[in-house]
Amino acid sequence: MALTWLVVGIGDISTKRILPAILAEPHSRLAGIVTRDRAKAAPYGVPGWESLEAALAACPAEAVYIATPVFVHASLSIAALRAGRHVLCEKPMAMDYQQALTMQQAAEETGPTLGIAYYRRMYPKVERARELVAAGAIGRPVFAEATCHDWFYPAGAAREWLLDPAKAGGGPLYDIACHRIDLMNYFFGRPMRATGYRSTLVHPIAVEDNATVLTEHDSGVRSLVDVRWHSRVPRDEFRIRGAEGEMDLTPLNSPALVYPGGAEEVPAAANLHYPCIEDFARAVLEGRAPRSSGATALETEWVMAQVQAKL
Repeated sequence: MALTWLVVGIGDISTKRILPAILAEPHSRLAGIVTRDRAKAAPYGVPGWESLEAALAACPAEAVYIATPVFVHASLSIAALRAGRHVLCEKPMAMDYQQALTMQQAAEETGPTLGIAYYRRMYPKVERARELVAAGAIGRPVFAEATCHDWFYPAGAAREWLLDPAKAGGGPLYDIACHRIDLMNYFFGRPMRATGYRSTLVHPIAVEDNATVLTEHDSGVRSLVDVRWHSRVPRDEFRIRGAEGEMDLTPLNSPALVYPGGAEEVPAAANLHYPCIEDFARAVLEGRAPRSSGATALETEWVMAQVQAKL
């Protein structure tokens, strides 16, 4: 059995990760592409359509991957769900919590599976870290922190839309904090309270260039996420502190995993989206929820909404 896919959008993320993952994953088959330039579909040997509406009417694909800017995530996802298609949507889920809620409600009302591409949940290192935490490697976890700092200013480049709040929803809060907030929820459970701040300190842009998020989870753990587009010193830190020790996943996007009495190298897949595509396809075929679902991503949206309200 295989899941047939329609991919909406053929930008950088699609050509480098999503389409290669679908083509390589044994439970997946590419059936079509939605792109304003239909010629871009030709190299993949599948039909192209200029609109999702036209594609849904003509393409037999069972699943739709939404790989567009954030401002159309909700409308395209809901249209596909109401057409009876499963949906895997790029992160963040939507422009705000209310839009995300309408996506989840549409999935619950119509029945198809809704997933959000928080692919870091599928990192083997993250799974190993969760196993170690559950086994008591650091005692009871009490606090976790993540930072992602870099210099990012895409004015005049292909990703300039990230600087437009009407298209992106926010700056680094929505672009990079969302991944880490989602991981904190994955490790420590449902967010019960959240607060934070965002501001624009360095770049002359309409979205924030930094954000700090503090969340209290139902496990009692507090997590702190700090993200910045204005740092000449790159950081990709992720640490979990327990009553009896500390676990270090720094850099998060590396294989390194250090904990009391041990150190391991647990590399991610060469194509970071491959495990996400694989998990979603198998989830649909097996009739289970994907590891990153609309319901789990909605919790990340809720946390970000608490921070958005502070600017």
